[in-house]
Amino acid sequence: VHQSKMDFFCKLGYGKQDIRKVLENLGQEALEDDVLKELIRMGSKPQALEKQAQPSQLKLVARGSCSTTPGLKGLGGDGSDSSDSLRPIVIDGSNVAMSHGNKEVFSCWGIQLAVDWFRERGHTDIKVFVPLWRKEPPRQDSPIADQHILEELEKQSVLVYTPSRKVKGKRVVCYDDRYIVKVAYEHDGVIVSNDHYRDLQNENPEWKWFIEQRLLMYSFVSNRFMPPDDPLGRHGPTLSNFLSKKPVLPERKWQPCPYGKKCTYGNKCKFYHPERQHQAQLSVADELRAKTKVSLALGKEEERCQCSP
Repeated sequence: VHQSKMDFFCKLGYGKQDIRKVLENLGQEALEDDVLKELIRMGSKPQALEKQAQPSQLKLVARGSCSTTPGLKGLGGDGSDSSDSLRPIVIDGSNVAMSHGNKEVFSCWGIQLAVDWFRERGHTDIKVFVPLWRKEPPRQDSPIADQHILEELEKQSVLVYTPSRKVKGKRVVCYDDRYIVKVAYEHDGVIVSNDHYRDLQNENPEWKWFIEQRLLMYSFVSNRFMPPDDPLGRHGPTLSNFLSKKPVLPERKWQPCPYGKKCTYGNKCKFYHPERQHQAQLSVADELRAKTKVSLALGKEEERCQCSP
């Protein structure tokens, strides 16, 4: 009889020592219901309930360390740039070509350098806008260098000509800047130009904000296309974040405490203390709140156990 009761309550998950104590107090002939009530009164719990009642231990983080989620390290899921996470690029072809030609020659090679730079970064949605009359043979008042590059970019569906025509011997040219800003605004892209488009900013307030936030300026250094690393200033986003749809948050860098071990601020100190790496990151008030939550959870589990029989 003793062994059968031991096996029965062991299957329920109770410990052998608790069962033996109850059987010694109540006797070997005690009913199973009485033994169960005594086990509950003693506070004994089945192993399954004990695992559930154990509080989730707070993870201790070394003071000053910053955990980074693996998905935020890169622009894509695998930590590398992908074409889906990069913004479309709209290049002001006339501005880039004249800048590369030192404002004297329309240098098509400058457009090719800019397109190649964005392609190397993984951009696939690239559009270059150039007036249609640039397809005409070069003249003395408007020299063009490497004009064959425009034909190659047009075949690659990268170059787009803005309309122009001649009326009674005079050339009628559509405003290509409006094409550039409109396409970039509609596709949430980046405008590559050194022009500020002040007339278009005054024309549309939404375009004004967009041009201020999405205009990428550049320079040519020894036939090298070089945009700035901080397009919006020192306190703005980096170039990688500026060109991506999902910017990467920079890791927080902790500054060591100037007082060192003599610091008396304790957990309230905002600086990094290498000697406190094994201390909890939580403040005293947060630790007390966490302990009260754990004690309340344990009390609720005990009430459920008492009501379950």
